[in-house]
Formats: sequence, structure tokens, C-alpha cells
Amino acid sequence: MDLDYWIFRRTFWLHEARQWVQELEPGQGCNLLKALRHVLPMKELNSLVLVVGSCPDQSFEMLCDYAQQCTLGRKVQIHTVTYDCSNPASIAFLKNLAEAGGGRYHCYSSKGENFDSSDFHLLLQESQKAKDLLKSIKQSCQERVGGLLGSKRADVSIAFANTAPSSFFQKPAKHKAALDIQTPGILTKTSADWLKTYGLKAKKLDLYQILAPSAFSPVEDFVPILKKTVSSTLHEAMMTQFEWYDGTVKNIHVDVPVLYNYQKLLAKMVRIYEKRIDWLSVASRRIWGSVCERRVVVLVDISVTNSTYISHIQDCLRLLLEEQMSNKDYFNIIAFGSDIVPWQQELCPSQPENLEKAWRWVLGLECKGSRNFMSALRRAVEVDFKDKDKHKSQGLYLLTTGIPDQETHTISAYVAEACRGLDLKLHVCLFSVTEGTDSSGIIPARYASPRETAIAFKEIVQAANGRFHWFGEAGIFESDDITSIISEMEKAKNYSQKCAFLVESLKERSVNQSVKPLTPEGHSNVLMRNEEKKPQKVPSPKPTAVLKDVKDSHCAERNTPVRVLAWRPPSAKAGIPPAQTIKEWPQTENKGKHKPRKQPEFSVSVFYTEEGRNVGIIHQKYPKAICVRKSVCSVKLPEEEEICSSKEWLSKYSIKKLKLELPRLMFGPSCTHQKTTVDSLHKKVSAKYCSIFPSVEINGVVKHLHFQPKELEAYTKQLEKVLQRYIQRVQWLLSGSRRLFGTILEANVCVLIDTSGSMGPYLPPVTKELTSLIWEQLRKNEVRFNLLRFAENTESWKETLVEATDESCHDAVQWASTCHARGNSCILAALQKAFSFQGVEALYLLTDGKPDTSCSLILKEIERLIKKQHIKIHTICFSCADRGAVEFLRKLAAQTGGRFHCSSGGEHGQLAAHRILTEGLDDDDYPVFPYFEGDDLKKLTEEVAKARSFLKQAKSWRLLLEKWNTNQKDDSGFQKSVQD
Repeated sequence: MDLDYWIFRRTFWLHEARQWVQELEPGQGCNLLKALRHVLPMKELNSLVLVVGSCPDQSFEMLCDYAQQCTLGRKVQIHTVTYDCSNPASIAFLKNLAEAGGGRYHCYSSKGENFDSSDFHLLLQESQKAKDLLKSIKQSCQERVGGLLGSKRADVSIAFANTAPSSFFQKPAKHKAALDIQTPGILTKTSADWLKTYGLKAKKLDLYQILAPSAFSPVEDFVPILKKTVSSTLHEAMMTQFEWYDGTVKNIHVDVPVLYNYQKLLAKMVRIYEKRIDWLSVASRRIWGSVCERRVVVLVDISVTNSTYISHIQDCLRLLLEEQMSNKDYFNIIAFGSDIVPWQQELCPSQPENLEKAWRWVLGLECKGSRNFMSALRRAVEVDFKDKDKHKSQGLYLLTTGIPDQETHTISAYVAEACRGLDLKLHVCLFSVTEGTDSSGIIPARYASPRETAIAFKEIVQAANGRFHWFGEAGIFESDDITSIISEMEKAKNYSQKCAFLVESLKERSVNQSVKPLTPEGHSNVLMRNEEKKPQKVPSPKPTAVLKDVKDSHCAERNTPVRVLAWRPPSAKAGIPPAQTIKEWPQTENKGKHKPRKQPEFSVSVFYTEEGRNVGIIHQKYPKAICVRKSVCSVKLPEEEEICSSKEWLSKYSIKKLKLELPRLMFGPSCTHQKTTVDSLHKKVSAKYCSIFPSVEINGVVKHLHFQPKELEAYTKQLEKVLQRYIQRVQWLLSGSRRLFGTILEANVCVLIDTSGSMGPYLPPVTKELTSLIWEQLRKNEVRFNLLRFAENTESWKETLVEATDESCHDAVQWASTCHARGNSCILAALQKAFSFQGVEALYLLTDGKPDTSCSLILKEIERLIKKQHIKIHTICFSCADRGAVEFLRKLAAQTGGRFHCSSGGEHGQLAAHRILTEGLDDDDYPVFPYFEGDDLKKLTEEVAKARSFLKQAKSWRLLLEKWNTNQKDDSGFQKSVQD
């Protein structure tokens, strides 16, 4: 009775569950954490099966932490199942979740594709053990057992041992079927080319393009009355200050509707970029990226280590032939292991029958040998692309699972030479296989971890101007095409955040302006407010130096705006009345309505002219003149050298800071040459005073020289003093260890020395200069330091920074003398080790060339490290011949706030400084300093060149003034003799 009841109840429950499942409808998102919170608290639960078709909303770490906390002390296994799931990220996510929960995972597809299971991998491992056991049995049988029985057992073992591991995998249902060829409508583009059409800048959606019409540079001008340079403050009430892309600050008029529409357009572009990424992540593009060239050769890795994945490799080629090869002009496929196996001896047209033949050839490929990539590459370049200089749009696509047999630098050098000056590129598609499934039992010629393999292929791709694509069963790990789109999306996000900042700053300013202080009733400030509300009086024009107004009496009564004193002589004898003091300039309109503006006092004399009733006025007291030029001040410069960078030193002692800029010092607003159009003459005529002063042209504008030769002489004396001090600073920077290493600024440093093979000829002088550095700068300034040399490996003098004592300096010099040049230069490993030293403030990196690894990889890694601890990296280039190395070291220093230094040109700089001091300072053409690449010397020599040009200009103007004064005296003497 009870058994029948329980059977009935279970049947009812199963029927109810089936009905509940059938009523399920798809929703939005995959909130797995909410489901686990509902299920895991059940105490009777000992097994949990998750059936998922998409990636959960929560992160893997969050779900694992919650599951471990809920199942602590309980035996609950979590199994995961994916059914018809095409998202590789979801599959990898659920695999890791099942392994963390101690359960099993199962991935099934109704189409027979992407089959995977933890049970299947266990069986595969057992079959490998059985094969190894049979191999040992076969060897024993051959040695001890003869006859037919032994041979039959050996045949059985041989047959099983020779069974390909790929035969255990379930192949797709249409694995051997004919190709379903698709013809793309247009030729695909790389993301870099695609962004030239759809990027933010191409669509004119760059933030600085939008803000440019309403962006204004801060106004800064010289005010003669204040005798100083004044900046405009109008932006504080009407505009928002915003940092421009070049580092300058602009005043922005914030237009909220424009920014709102701009943000909507940015969101629209982000959605387009997301669609582009989705398109790049499906079908054959998930494996190969976008195949863009017209002539294509595919290199396929069929080494013995790929035996387990031969069906996957064949399926990758099938997708490529079906989806991306039909619109190409020519193609070929080359398989390589130890030997090279081409499909055809030369390129063939991409016709459907040729694509089908190529697929049938691919099905017969077998994995054997190692990865002789170099031979396959040479075969493709020298045979298939033998006429590469006559064609355009040519590409090599490599599909591989591991590092080649040859050295990376050898392949990079060959690829760079083969692709130089041609439209030929090499693209790498790296397939990361799952570790532990290699059934070959053969150790490859070279081994590297997946990360090291990716780094090696990145360097090869960089030499060939190609693209790198790294994928696996879990999805795409890295892709240059996707990275370009993501960087554009991040740029759009950054622009949107800056727009929000501008709008928020506008809101804050409007709120601050709306809140005004209130004055209580009866307060004394009420009267002040009432006075402020009164209209301001328009000031009357100031009187000129000489004013003579002769009018008829009847005209004076009607039209004269200024009323003069009416005075008649008391007798027939007319005379000039005494001068009277007028304390107020007379007003003609609104008299008494406004308080008259106070004017400076002056005296006038009123008199009758010979023409009857006409009156004249003469001003006898003139307003005080205003000086519009600055006087040349005395300059004080330090005698002792300061230990700082040239940027910091010039911030205190530059020509601008010392107020010795010649145009600003010698020219005021009234010095500009004026021309006015005269209607009667129908032409422009110069002002009368223009003939009094000599004229010169400054930056295309004619100026008058309003100063005296003595002023120029004082300016020349001060500028020569400054220029001599600049050159002394240059000589100091070029002396001792500063010539090679620059100036050590920080108190806790580490010096990194490149001892690779390329440094062989330079290592002895470097060691000598390093000894000078230790005693001259580190010991003298009591700097805590450490030394580190790097080639193939890194080796530090000490494990921590040490104090600069006599004993430690002797030990450091002895250690530096043991340096020998050998191997490559691993700059990244050296920098990572130097960052680990406790308390280090700055690194001084000395090298002669680019690193062996990718430069962009080093810059990204350093950017990550300086976020944790801000350490400056000062780079020192021993030779500036390699422009790539110079640019890399310059970027590395700028990224960390350090300085770039180059030791070349030191001897010529010393000679030039000596000749400038001895032969003359004002000749800016000869002698001149050589071009310095380093930041310190470059900034200082540029200031020297600027000072020399000002000095030469001042001396030429002095001669011009002396010549002008001499001519004026001669002309005045000639006029006097004529009058006599």
C-alpha cells in the first residue's frame, strides 16, 4: 500500500515538473546567483545540476565564493550542462564552475558540434594509459614470446597503439560533407581600416572637434598702467576651464543641448562598435579574424603535438574555405610539420571547384614531425609570392598551436626583410590547446608556455606589419582587430565622462551664482545698495594738450557744446587775462543729474583773437605722462649649481621668468605703427609721429623704437650675464658622470646596466663612467642605491638599497668591473625586479637598443606597475643611431614622469660652449651647440639659442638708434643754416 502510494506520488511529481518545464518562457539575463540563493540553503541537497544556455550575469569569483560558503561542511556536488550553447565564454565559465564545485560538466549540441565532457576526457586519459601499457607488452612479447600467438598479440597491440587519438572525438555531423560556399558581398576590412571610415574622428565626433567652435584660449596681455602682465577673468563668470588634448587649458562655453546630442551620438557609435565586435567573434572570424587580402596563402601547423586536435584544425579550415575564400583572387594551403606539404605548387584561383578540392586534400592531412615554420614561410614567400613586388594586397595566415622550432629573432629578421617595401603581411592565428590532452608522447623541439608563445608571435607579427589573433576552446583571448574597436569604445566613454563633467561644472556655477548674501533691514549696507543701483555717469572726454576753438558768436550760441568764459576788456586797451584754474570740465547735458567725474586740475588762458568776437583757449598745465615700458631690472643668478632637472631650473631662471624677453620689455601698445584712411586722398596715411621714431618689423608687424640706446645697453649687459650662466650650466651637465648618466636627482635609486652582446664595444667606457657616477654623485650626495645588470638574465649587486658609504662604494665598483657582454637584453624582467626593491624612488636604465620583447608589452606592464607604486624611470640611450630604440626609451620615460638622456654629442657640446664664451655671445649662427636628444640639454640649449637671438637683435637696434640720432642732428643743423 505504501509502495504504490510513493510510486503514484513520484509519477505525479514528475508529471508536474514536466508540465512546469514546458510552461517556461525565455527572459532577460541569467541571474544564477539568485537561483543559487534559493536552492543551496536546502539541507537535504547533495547534488545540484545547472543547465545554462548563456553566460551568467555574475562573475565567476562571486559565484564560487557563495557556493563554497553555503556548502561548507556539506558534500554537495555542482554539475553543469550546456545545451546548444554557442558562446565560448559561457562554456569555459561553466567548466570552471563545475571543477570548483567538485562536479562534472557536459557540453552537448544537437548539431553534433562543440561536443565536450569531463567524462569523455577521463576516458581519453584511460585510453592513453592503455596504449602505453600495450606498448610495453608489445616490447615484452617481441623479446620473450615467439610464434603465432606472440605475433597476433603484437598485431593487436600495434593496431590499438596506432589508432589516432582524433578517432575518439565525436566529429561534426557534416565533417566530410561538401562545402557550403558563401560569397561575401564586399571585401572585408581590418578594424584599423574600418575605423578610418567609422571611427569617432572620421565621423567628426571627436570631443575636441565638437568643442572647438566654443573654445577660447585664456587672454593674457601686458597692461602699461599696472606695469605687468594680466590674465583675463571673464571665464570665471561665463565659461568653464577645460584641459585640451595638447595639455593647454581652454575656456569653454558649455552648450548643454549640444553636449546632450553629442552623448546620444556617442552611445549610437558604441552600439555600432559592439555589433562589430559581435561580428568578429562568430563563425570563421572567431578563428581567423577577418581575411582581407586578395592573394592569400594559409600555413597550417600539423606537427605531431596536434594529433588530438586534427579534427578541430580541419573544421577551422572548412569554415575558412566556406565563408571567406570565395571572393579572393588566388589562394593556396601549405601544411607543415617537419616536412612541407603544399596543396598546389603555386597559387590557384578561388573558384568553387578549387575550394572543394582543397577541402578534400585537408581531410587527408596527418600530424607528424615538429614545427618547421621557417621552411614553410620561406616556401610561401619564395615560391607562391615570387612576384610579390608586382602585386598588392597579399597576406600569409598562420594557424598554429605552439612556438616554432626556430628562434624568434631569426624569424622576425627574415619576415621584416621579406615584407619591407611590399604589400605583404603575415598574420598569426594562435590556437591554445588544453593542457594534459597531448597524446603524442613526444617532446617538441622547443617548449614555451602559452603566454611566452603569444609574446613571441606578437614580435613576429610586429616585424611583418600584420595582426595577431589568439583563441581557444573558451573563446578569443586576444585580437588586434577587437582591441582596436575596444580602444575606440573606451575613447567614446572617456569623451562622455568629460561631457558630464562640463555639464556638472555648469550646474555648480549656476547654483553658486544664484545664492547671494542677504542684508537685513535697517542695515547700513542698504544705502550702499541703493547707491549701487544708481546709473553710472558717462565720463566726459579729457582735454587735449592744446585746444583752440575759433567760432562765430551766433554759431557758438547754437552749436558749441563747451561754454567758454565770456570776458570783455574794460577799456579800449585789450589785454590777456590771467590764467584761471578750472576744477571741473563743463558739462553740456544732464547738468546736476549726475555727480561729475573728478578730473585732473589744469590751467587755461582765455583771449580774444584779432578777428573780432572770436575767442581762443590755451592749456598751460598738462597731464602727467604714463610710462608704457618696463625698466630693465638687475638679474640675480645662483653661483652654485643646483641638483635639479633643466625644467625645474628654467622655471626659476628662464628668460621669461627673469622678465628679459625683448619684445615684451621694449614695446608697449603705443609702439605700433598707425595708418589711417584719408577720404579726400583715397589712401592710407601714416600718423605724424611716425616720422619721429625709427621703425622695425617684429613678427610681421611694424613697430616704432621708443627707447634710448642707454636702455638697450643696460638690457644687453643683463642678458650677457644670463647667457654666460646658461652656458656654464651646459658645461656642468656635460662634465663628469653627468655626460653619460645625466643628473641623479632622487635620494633612493637603482641603476640598471645593459650587458647584452650588443654592448660589447661600449662596456669598458660604461664601467669607467659607472665608477665615476658612484663616487661623484651617489657618494657625494649620500644617495641610497643599488646596481642591476641584465642580459639574458638579471643580476643585482644587493637585494636591497644600501647607504652610499666608502665601503659600499668600493664594493660596488669592484662588482661593476666584473660585467661582461653576452646574450640578449631582457629589459622587462630587469624593470620588474628593480620595482621589487623596497623604498626605491627612481630607476636609471642604460641601454643601447630596443628590447627583445614587444615594446608595447613593456609599456603596458610598466603602466600597470606604476599604478601600484609610482616610480620614475629615467632612460639613458648610449647610441642614438637606432631611432626605434630612442622613441621607445623616450616614451618609457615620459610615461613614468622621468627624463630621457642621450650621451652622444658631449665632446662637441663642450667645444661649442668654450668657443661661445671666448669668441662671442651675440652671433647665433656660429658657433652653435650640436642637437641634443636628451631632455635636460635640449631644453637648456634651446633657451641659450633664444637668448642669443635676443642679444643679437638688441645690439642691431642699438646701432640703428645711434645712426638715426646722428641723421636727425644733421638734418636739424641743415635746416638752421637754411633759415639763417
